[in-house]
Amino acid sequence: MSNLDMKEAIKMLAAEKNISEETLLQVLVEALATAYKRRPGSAEEVEVGLNTDTLEITFTAFDIDEDGNWVNQRDDTPDKNELGRIAAQTFRQVMGQRIREAERDKKFEEYANREGDIVTGIIQQNDHRYALLDLGKVEALMPQSEQVPFERATPGTRLKAYIVEVRRSDKGPQIVVSRTHPGLVKRLFELEVPEIADGVVEIKACAREPGHRTKIAVFSNDSNVDPVGACVGARGGRVRMVVNELNQEKIDIIPFSDDLADFIAKALSPAKVTEVRLSEDLSQADVIVPDFQLSLAIGKEGQNARLAARLAGVRIDIKSETQHNNELNGIFEDAEYADGEWILNAETGAQEFHAADGSVMSVEEWEKVTGITAAAVEEEA
Repeated sequence: MSNLDMKEAIKMLAAEKNISEETLLQVLVEALATAYKRRPGSAEEVEVGLNTDTLEITFTAFDIDEDGNWVNQRDDTPDKNELGRIAAQTFRQVMGQRIREAERDKKFEEYANREGDIVTGIIQQNDHRYALLDLGKVEALMPQSEQVPFERATPGTRLKAYIVEVRRSDKGPQIVVSRTHPGLVKRLFELEVPEIADGVVEIKACAREPGHRTKIAVFSNDSNVDPVGACVGARGGRVRMVVNELNQEKIDIIPFSDDLADFIAKALSPAKVTEVRLSEDLSQADVIVPDFQLSLAIGKEGQNARLAARLAGVRIDIKSETQHNNELNGIFEDAEYADGEWILNAETGAQEFHAADGSVMSVEEWEKVTGITAAAVEEEA
């Protein structure tokens, strides 16, 4: 094979395999070094020189001394006939394997930076352990844990999935995708809502129970753009596309608020909230709703309250107005408290409530536990 033929072969191979010529030339150098060492009587180490313009090849041989140093440098370039034979054998025996490795590396690099991205694939196989998606050049694995319950896509079905991990393996990149990840909802809205793709509207938070219901909190960086309206679209067209892709999973779109109490009230939509009381460390919220809104606020099997708590990042306790009022008034109906009395502590000069069960509470503890001021208690007494 002449240098011109080899150069043309490398160019054609690079175009066919979609690999750069530089990568193939480096593979050729490594392969030639491997082939050289297989020659009878070859040196212990060799450096292969390659002129990328002329494809002239040189072999510089070395011995290795007791200390591991490369010594006795010498030129050991075979004659043209032997060199041509070595090059031809190298292409047949080594280049194929190296090219496959280069292709695997290229595919890995292509998908390694796409974690958190969305891909479209066709179901090739689906059983109780995992599903395989054909992405075109590679296959993606969707474990059972990343599949939506009761969403059993049949082979040949086209669907979108979220890339959660890209692993390197001997057979190429192993791409793990998900249909349950909240990121899938965010990416789907980015595809359907230009304002999100442009950064005008942001999805601040997302809470999801795959296959059932999702809540997203949206915020607009432009006062002239309604974030909820942008996500819903004209006649609900935009959100409908996302719902269809998620097999009719319900989606609540909530306007984000920096006021945590206000945000929690909105997160419990469609229920109406009377009042939200936050703990000092903002980790707990006591929510009071009208009696007829209690079941709506909690949701089926607690789903609405659960998703609202995840969306806001706080623990939520929901009570009806009647329950709340009964708890406030119950302090006077409880026999232990009813038999108690307020006593002035002679040492501290502070009022203390001594209950019938022997417990003692300061004014601050009383107000924290009951929600009733000491002054109100004295008036009631």
